[in-house]
Amino acid sequence: MPVSTSEVKRRAKTFQRGIDLPHNKHYTDGKAVERLPLPPFVVVPLRQHAGETVEPTVKPGDHVSAGDVVGDLDDRWCSAVHASVTGVVSEVEPRPFGDGTMVPSVVIRTTEQSREAPAFAERAGWQDLDQQTILGILKDFGIVGMAGAGFPTHINLAVRSKIPMLIVNGAECEPFLTSDHRTMIERTDAVIGGAEIIMRCIGADRCVFGVETNKPDAIEVLRDKTRNNPAMEVVPVAVKYPQGYKKTLLRAITGKDPPLGGRSSDVGCIVRNASTTAAIYEAVALGKPLYERVITVSGPGSVERCGNYLVPVGTTIRYVLESIGVRAEDLDGYKIIRGGPMTGLAVDTLDAPVVKPTTGILVMPPSAIQPQHEWINPCIRCSACVNHCPVGLYPNEISQFVEAGTPEAAEGLHIRECCECAICSYVCPNYRPVTHLVMEGKAMLRQRSR
Repeated sequence: MPVSTSEVKRRAKTFQRGIDLPHNKHYTDGKAVERLPLPPFVVVPLRQHAGETVEPTVKPGDHVSAGDVVGDLDDRWCSAVHASVTGVVSEVEPRPFGDGTMVPSVVIRTTEQSREAPAFAERAGWQDLDQQTILGILKDFGIVGMAGAGFPTHINLAVRSKIPMLIVNGAECEPFLTSDHRTMIERTDAVIGGAEIIMRCIGADRCVFGVETNKPDAIEVLRDKTRNNPAMEVVPVAVKYPQGYKKTLLRAITGKDPPLGGRSSDVGCIVRNASTTAAIYEAVALGKPLYERVITVSGPGSVERCGNYLVPVGTTIRYVLESIGVRAEDLDGYKIIRGGPMTGLAVDTLDAPVVKPTTGILVMPPSAIQPQHEWINPCIRCSACVNHCPVGLYPNEISQFVEAGTPEAAEGLHIRECCECAICSYVCPNYRPVTHLVMEGKAMLRQRSR
């Protein structure tokens, strides 16, 4: 007998603390993925992952096809970068990344031959590949975490001993974003196929798809497709932020907590994002590099054609917005965020590109922007940030140590454990930039340790 939606929500797994946020997913959660017209050019950064900037393998004047390698480095911590359109390399030079920095990039001018998307078919024997071969494919085909961090996937899955459980993260807990949701619905076989590849790679016996209950259609299709696979289970999780953070999702589903400074693998589990999992299947089974992705474009009352769009990596934010009718000259006073409203970062130029970890582009009107000050307001010790911190930290104390220029003192309060979910800044009644201070403290510690 089918379980009712209300019963599913009542039984949904969850974690302590966190916060309930307005979803704002209604703008796009029912919108099927559309492929935008190809841009006249793309700007492909040679740094799209948590690691060293790769070296260009092309020069101006070279002809490239979608999927060709344009940047690589013989370093374990790097992931290859590929052309996302067919065309001619016009420049290899630093370009704005959107965060105030200039990043070496390959600029490709699109040619007419790029108008048809390349076709990929399953390669024979991919089901029998061993771990080392799979890891090599993931590195060469540029697979990185697509939920924001961009950590090279071949590093995540290079385990030396068996990891019993895989959790496929389908929570997508940030407001507005629905690209993972649509991926689970429209590319279900790729998500499941990618999960099977990961399980083989890490030796897992069990796979759990953790999906928030505000995605009942994704829960239904995944359950239908895995019905005859006893190793796979779909577990509804409560709608709460940050349910999609790997440690909170792990805690919700298994009740286990990795030790401080530890990883999910320390408690016998690997957590992978749904879109990354689909990209793993496409790389290993189809031979398709990660050179395009689905992004959500949305905003409260500011975007008429909110939706989920498939775009080549390197497409500028300006081109994405103009393609759906949002004019740059109409955005005075608006904040454009690459990613979600909680963990994404506002870009300083519309010429910033979509990169592999870009989950969305949000157009936030002035009325939706938190007040900004030239000074930092003092902590009033209300403990709101402490009460909601999903990691159980003291963000108030940590931020004050950083503000005083003593981030070493914050190490004793486990500053490195912060998942940068931004709840502390969101709930602060005095508008302190707590998350920004924590991030600054981490950067100071990294600089001082060199």
